[in-house]
Amino acid sequence: MLPLALRPPGRRALRVTCLGAHSDDIEIGCGGTLLALQAQGIKLEVRWVVLTAAGARATEARRGAARFLKGAQRAEVTLGAFRDGFLPFDGAAVKEFIEAHRRSGDEPDVVFTHFRHDRHQDHRLLSDLAWNTYRDQVVLEYEIPKWDGDLAVPNAFVPLPTAIAKRKVRHLQAVFATQRSKRWFTDETFMGLMRLRGIECGATDGYAEAFHARKLRLV
Repeated sequence: MLPLALRPPGRRALRVTCLGAHSDDIEIGCGGTLLALQAQGIKLEVRWVVLTAAGARATEARRGAARFLKGAQRAEVTLGAFRDGFLPFDGAAVKEFIEAHRRSGDEPDVVFTHFRHDRHQDHRLLSDLAWNTYRDQVVLEYEIPKWDGDLAVPNAFVPLPTAIAKRKVRHLQAVFATQRSKRWFTDETFMGLMRLRGIECGATDGYAEAFHARKLRLV
């Protein structure tokens, strides 16, 4: 398996845009990767966008970003007020929101977003809009374990040290009190998925996060 590194061009920071439909999506999908990059000393400039965040979920979104981006060179959090579960029915407004956000800052090097074939309607729409909006960037689609049973076969992996994997789970449990009643929101779920992905990519410590990289240009 040929390793490819996420590195910024030249000496500047790696510009990352993270798109999540809900306040815990980014943290679950690519939180370990963001922690690992910072632990490696890679400078990050992160634009963190959550489409449905109101009330307690807005507080959790900001707390989650603060924990997972503690070592980032710059972090910008943008929260939308769209209705949870109804993003496809507000599609035009959501598209305008995403496009306006892109125009308001520097172009990212990499975009993290939802898996195109996720069964959650909000997730699918956001994935489609990411590909519509970011045509010259690396787009990595993350996975969210849940009741739907829609996990697929990823083709890109980021190995995680055991300490990073455990820190990710601690952050999730510390921040997202509104989600703890869900049957799938457990330490075993998150550690188990990272363990499985670690096996699949031969990670040294046995843990990894996985992504779907549908289009890459190799130079």
